[in-house]
Amino acid sequence: MEITFELALLVVGALLFVAAALSGWLRGTVLSISVLSVGAGIVLAELEVVSVDPGAKSILYVVELALVLTLFADGLVVEDELLVTHWAPTALALVVAMPLTMTLLALAARALFPTLSWEEAFLLGAVLSPTDPVVTSAVVTDQRLPAKVRHTLNLESGLNDGLALPLVLFFLALATGAESAGTEAARLAGEAIAGAAIGIALAVGAALLLQRLPRGVEHKYLGIYAVAIALVAFGIAEQTGWANGLIAVFVGGIAFAVARHSLPGEVLEFNETLSALFQVVTFTLFGALIVTTGWDGSTGRLVVFVAFALFVARPVAVLLAFLPIREPLPNKLFMAWFGPKGVASMLFALLVLGSSERHRSLVFDVASFTIVASIVAHGLTDTLGANVLAHWLGHADESAGKDASGMHQQEGGDRRGVPADQ
Repeated sequence: MEITFELALLVVGALLFVAAALSGWLRGTVLSISVLSVGAGIVLAELEVVSVDPGAKSILYVVELALVLTLFADGLVVEDELLVTHWAPTALALVVAMPLTMTLLALAARALFPTLSWEEAFLLGAVLSPTDPVVTSAVVTDQRLPAKVRHTLNLESGLNDGLALPLVLFFLALATGAESAGTEAARLAGEAIAGAAIGIALAVGAALLLQRLPRGVEHKYLGIYAVAIALVAFGIAEQTGWANGLIAVFVGGIAFAVARHSLPGEVLEFNETLSALFQVVTFTLFGALIVTTGWDGSTGRLVVFVAFALFVARPVAVLLAFLPIREPLPNKLFMAWFGPKGVASMLFALLVLGSSERHRSLVFDVASFTIVASIVAHGLTDTLGANVLAHWLGHADESAGKDASGMHQQEGGDRRGVPADQ
């Protein structure tokens, strides 16, 4: 069924209405907006209300825009004090856990899907290695959790999207016959560094300009001013051809927040609202996409791979990476489990599908079902996991309690003037 503009508005409006109406109730349950959105997409596709073309550029653009907005919104809430004092877990998650996760997934893919070459197996691992800033947003804003845990998950999910993109492009180039792996790796590393530089320069410049505007910016335009930074940073980085736009956006969000020291509540609220809107649309589209593509391979092999990706690869990689740091085991287990796949992996899978890679459909299908399973599994356990960890912290010994409470935001709100319960 071909969807008209009017029907598209009706469907999107209904989805947003339901998501907003249920948001308060869902906050205290094991369900989440992301899970319901994926379910809505599946139902709408099965009823043939919507039909999604996996090769459509518009789908790629919507997913990419959702990721850009989410990365910037998450960058805005990174605390500069924690960047200095608690950088080790994030660094280990990015430098050790993510490559190890990718390697474990590649080994499993090569064993379960022998038609994939080693380059293609590592390509699938790279697609599924980043964690999702959309699904983690419910956790990183939960004030009951230690700030160190929230900070680590937020920074990891924000940075690994941009850092995983060079890996995806690298293995995609190898799988399609790139001549020089070393040259490709150097180029992609340079793009990540250049993207960070663009994000910092633009955000700091915008923050300084905001202080020097003759009549300032009206409150209703403050959020728009911030979003403009994200869009311009991404656009400049991508237009240059030698910079990573996703890195530019997330680092730009951090730099803007740090440069401003105290962000008005309107900025954070507007960016979070805009990000939430695109999250609902993105997850719904992806649910419909799963119905469109389907699966015609071995169901048993797919189930084993998905289970391995969720319950083995990420948890084992994180726990091994965190061996050098002193952190309560429940905190480590929580961070090890909560590595959902989502928007970034969707975008990377679509990039593979749109390439000339020989087994692109198989890579896309396996990645897609893994992403959906992860959205459901992690979406159903974010509130439950947070409750369990908060309960454990409440019964920890006095010294551990002081350590955790010392990193919490003040009860009345965070340092940027946003109430803690928002």
